[in-house]
Amino acid sequence: MVEIFTIGHSNHGILDFLNILKRNRIQVLVDVRSDPYSRYASQFNKTEFSRHVDAAGITYRYSGNAIGGKPKDPSLLTASGKPDYDKLAATEPFQDELRAIVEIAQTKRVAIMCSEADPMGCHRERILAQVLRSWGVDVKHIMPDGNPAKVEQPGLF
Repeated sequence: MVEIFTIGHSNHGILDFLNILKRNRIQVLVDVRSDPYSRYASQFNKTEFSRHVDAAGITYRYSGNAIGGKPKDPSLLTASGKPDYDKLAATEPFQDELRAIVEIAQTKRVAIMCSEADPMGCHRERILAQVLRSWGVDVKHIMPDGNPAKVEQPGLF
């Protein structure tokens, strides 16, 4: 069975975050932030952050443009302006990118990263993990303490 981890960078220091990835033997980090920048945790701004990840011997992949939780396409938003995860999950770019990540996870240890510490309040669980589970992928969330856990939210499928 293919296994994929998720993690939120939260407000970890960069070295602490990289140590958590190493402790969990992550080989590929997939950044799924729609906007990979932070005013509060600038150590996770895409350009600088990707350099740190690469220097740690972990492959960095940016996928937020296809599977990020805040789509730019207005047709993927509800009438109130919130992301419509059902519509997003049905798009070809979303399906293609998530399948590519699953393919990578067949031979490498992959973690999908966003900013939220708690996966239950993030699209990592609310859409990505649910779609992955529907495909038979085992999803584990790396919690803020660095330990993986199987937590699931009932939802889309």
